Amino acid sequence: MSTLMRAPRECGSWFWDLDEVAAPGLESALAMAARMADVLGKHELLTPHRLEYDWYVLDSGGIDITTSLALTVPLGDPRLPERVLRSRPSGFPDAEVDDIHVVGTGTWIDSQGKTHREPRLVDLSVSPAPVGLSAELAVHHDVWGWFDFAGRPHPDVHQHNAPRLAAALQDLNSSLGVKGEPGEVTYFGFATELGIGTPDALDDGSGPDVTDRL
Repeated sequence: MSTLMRAPRECGSWFWDLDEVAAPGLESALAMAARMADVLGKHELLTPHRLEYDWYVLDSGGIDITTSLALTVPLGDPRLPERVLRSRPSGFPDAEVDDIHVVGTGTWIDSQGKTHREPRLVDLSVSPAPVGLSAELAVHHDVWGWFDFAGRPHPDVHQHNAPRLAAALQDLNSSLGVKGEPGEVTYFGFATELGIGTPDALDDGSGPDVTDRL
């Protein structure tokens, strides 16, 4: 069972426009997902278990069907694109794959230095859209920030986890040759170039309490 609260919206996200460094399309998107997952794996932030993706029909839009595909072969396996295409809904022979979400587990570290495995510790997605390849990384837990979701400072948790996220983002930028752009601010937090921003503290030293929306 999860030991962390997960926000329904991201606490921070980063977007990479990969149009100039990789071709669009399914094979390219899966190769990029494997490349990014390898980087995240080195920092113990993501061990991929399955893919999730929606389908759309060109000029018509989404068809409200989501496929979940267990990764019984490595993410970088050359047979994977064909397995994805074989999962196309039979009633929509012209359907194309929308954003590909890499679902797995990652490791976070508590205030005592103990490690824990957490489902969907980070969310990685890659878009194979014909207009250009792009990728996004998002986090939904409070272990990356100075405050927990209740607004209490937790410096030990922050110190054990935030530098790992920063190092992973740096390595992704270096590996991709493109700097990730921080995504939009949400009720649960905001991203900086290499981590989660710290909101202004109240007079008592606490941060915003966002538990009303968890």
